[in-house]
Amino acid sequence: MKLRHFHDLHHINPFNASFKIHLFSTLSKPTWNSSQTNLSITNPTLLAVESCNSMAQLRQIQAQFTRTGLIFHVFPVSRILTFCALSETGDLKYAHRLFNQFHSPNVYMWNIMIRGCLKSHLNVKGLSLFRLMVRKSVEMDRRSFVFGLKACEGLQAGESLHSLVWKVGFDCDLVVQNGLVHFYGERGQLGSARKVFDESCERDVFSWTTLINGYVKQGMSDQALRVFKLMEASGVQPNEITMIPVFSACSQKGDLELGKSIHDYVKKMNLNTSLNLMNSILDMHVKCGSLVTAREIFDNMRTKDVFSWTSMINGYAKNGELVSAKKLFDEMPERNIVSWNAMIAGYSQNNKPKEALELFLDMENAGVVPIESTLVCVLSACAQSGCLDLGQWMYFYYIKQNRIQPTVTLGNAFIDMYAKCGKIDAAEELFNEIHDKDLVSWNSMIVGFASHGHAIKAVNLFEEMKGTGLYKPDEITFIGVLSACSHGGLLAQGRSYLKEMEKTFGLKPKVEHYACMIDLLGRMGLLDEAYGLITEMPMEADKVVWGAILNACRMHGNVELGKVATEKLLILDPNDSGVYMLMESLCASRRKWDDVKMIRSMMRGNGVKKTPGRSSVEVEGEFHEFLVADKSHPKSQIIYQVLGQITSLSRLELPA
Repeated sequence: MKLRHFHDLHHINPFNASFKIHLFSTLSKPTWNSSQTNLSITNPTLLAVESCNSMAQLRQIQAQFTRTGLIFHVFPVSRILTFCALSETGDLKYAHRLFNQFHSPNVYMWNIMIRGCLKSHLNVKGLSLFRLMVRKSVEMDRRSFVFGLKACEGLQAGESLHSLVWKVGFDCDLVVQNGLVHFYGERGQLGSARKVFDESCERDVFSWTTLINGYVKQGMSDQALRVFKLMEASGVQPNEITMIPVFSACSQKGDLELGKSIHDYVKKMNLNTSLNLMNSILDMHVKCGSLVTAREIFDNMRTKDVFSWTSMINGYAKNGELVSAKKLFDEMPERNIVSWNAMIAGYSQNNKPKEALELFLDMENAGVVPIESTLVCVLSACAQSGCLDLGQWMYFYYIKQNRIQPTVTLGNAFIDMYAKCGKIDAAEELFNEIHDKDLVSWNSMIVGFASHGHAIKAVNLFEEMKGTGLYKPDEITFIGVLSACSHGGLLAQGRSYLKEMEKTFGLKPKVEHYACMIDLLGRMGLLDEAYGLITEMPMEADKVVWGAILNACRMHGNVELGKVATEKLLILDPNDSGVYMLMESLCASRRKWDDVKMIRSMMRGNGVKKTPGRSSVEVEGEFHEFLVADKSHPKSQIIYQVLGQITSLSRLELPA
């Protein structure tokens, strides 16, 4: 039988900058000998198989084969197997029964059965069939090895199959070599993939593309681009499929100039600009921050799919241009879960939790099933807004009822949500239930304890984490533990941890770490030492640092240092009313009435007004926000009436 090479690649997903390669779907069907081909043309029953579209029809055709004796011939049976194993309306189990009844299946029939298993994601079954071929000493062809390698993906197998390739003499077959490069690339074994590639007897555009794609999938963009340059130097001309991972490599590097030069190369070579290639070019501009050019490309695309729209929405959302993102989102002709995710994440990451939660509820009402990343974004929005009810409902509905398989990432999001919504006990309980904790799990819990004032628990958990020897603390870990020391007045531990951070773990303290330590020293009344630490910092103090000093001065009545802190803060943000109010409170506590008048005069002169107090409450999943003396709420009259009753009752004397 005659075999042709195959060079097709699977549809890309531009949002993970990678694509899957179908090593088996484009292998050509075998051409049979002339007698069999003529039989197919002249025999009406065989012709009927080609137009068959259901298992009911196929069974009728099989009955005709049985009646006429064609059922005992290889070619007619192979046509039935092909329909059952590969057709969308086929039946793989039926194919297996038929295959098992045939006494001498040829290599084509074996290949069809393995391919059918792969199509149904039954890799273990497909690999078992391949091993059975080996045991039965079936004479394999190149497609057998390609399908066998595909069956090994995701399983702890494959190296022995590579050995078999050498043993039976397919080590110089181009198609099999390409299959091996793809196999090792999918497993992240780029050393083995490169070795197979370098030792190949010949290479085609598919060989180079497969290796480039393997590097890109592992985030090794520099290596991918080096291989692309070698490909050009070797005289093999890339096609539009090659350029997709090349643009993905530019996206990973964030190198806009390189991306533009490669775009010019595509135009110069007059390559076919398929939708997938245009999506990768669009995605490169988006990820490199060139939104104006990305929008021009988007507007000029003759054909757009859901990936095109989502890529543009994602770019706007990540850049904080939420109005433009939402406008595109509303105009989308079709949405998928990735589109909803992009918009929800945009709101959540730009401190618009209310909009994120409303959009999530719209998604639920539209019948779109969320995935893990959706829930992580929504839980972040719940944490920002204090929306505990929705967060608890999500835990019960999706996790307790096994609608989504919990992962450590999702568990961490729930811990963070519970901690920020005030249920630190629930966060701790969930933390203890997670078996495969990562550093984020420990950090979330340490920070949660610190923010709730449980300083000893935070410090003990930090020591427990170090004791496991499995995790190296990072900057966030030390922010959590230093913050805990500050809130708990643990001066000795705070000093020790700041030193340990650099000496033991090689982490340079950042301004946030110094701010925690200065706040701790200030709370303990050690204002001179706190000010001295500011002068020793290797970076300029920010608002948080000077704010900690000013607050400490208010606590301990140090007017002179308070004035220094106020001056620094007003240089950094002259419109922050909180600075004026803190200094005014400090001067008033020391009866510095002239200073109080001066501060009020400065506020009026600079046009600064005190920011009104604001509070919010969640009732049955809906948020209600109130300002001081606010009467804008539709039920404000009833609210103030009840508030008046509560005030009156609080003034009543209790009976003896």
